[in-house]
Amino acid sequence: MAKRFIKSILFLIIIAVVVSKMSDETPSPEFSRFMKVSAEGNMLKAWSGPWACIYDTETGLIWEVKRDDESIHDGYWTYSWYDYMVGEENLGDCYFEEDRCDTQDIITKTNSEKLCDIQGWRLPTKLEFESIIIEQDRENKAHTAVDYFSEIKNGDYWTSHSNEDLKGHFSYLKKGAISFNFYQKKFNYLPYRNAAFVMLVSDKTRQGKFLPNSQ
Repeated sequence: MAKRFIKSILFLIIIAVVVSKMSDETPSPEFSRFMKVSAEGNMLKAWSGPWACIYDTETGLIWEVKRDDESIHDGYWTYSWYDYMVGEENLGDCYFEEDRCDTQDIITKTNSEKLCDIQGWRLPTKLEFESIIIEQDRENKAHTAVDYFSEIKNGDYWTSHSNEDLKGHFSYLKKGAISFNFYQKKFNYLPYRNAAFVMLVSDKTRQGKFLPNSQ
């Protein structure tokens, strides 16, 4: 009888461990909308890597994923806001430009390399940034899917919105662009000359729908 009781207890413990492990490996519902994509455009499994882009199945947008590898997509590089016609050139910090960096530099280079086998890379709109806000219950983390966007910094990220009236101590500079902070969930109005982070987005699709290459 005692042996049977011990076996029953051991069986229950094993079941509990298996169920717990399965629960830990199941993506939470708010994250299941995101798909990892390799630099070559191959769709990856949820627990695979490395990945260079994220495809949002809800919006159809493809997001650049920042890294920590000193490539042009390194998350620590900063850029002044510039689009050939408006803004300030070469006032950010990066290694891949002799004359420092601006937003047009990273946009041009990313489209040239066809990151994730697509083009049309650009700065996001305010609404596009808002679309990937996810409430965060972990301390000192960005309010987004940090398991997918792992290199988001606590600072400003440029949006595509320019020619905005500046206020407060920046008002003497007249015009600037809007940035977004993932930690504060807040939009800010900054001079073009400020060095801010960049995370590009694309809405270009294959055959009317973004279909990552199978792997």
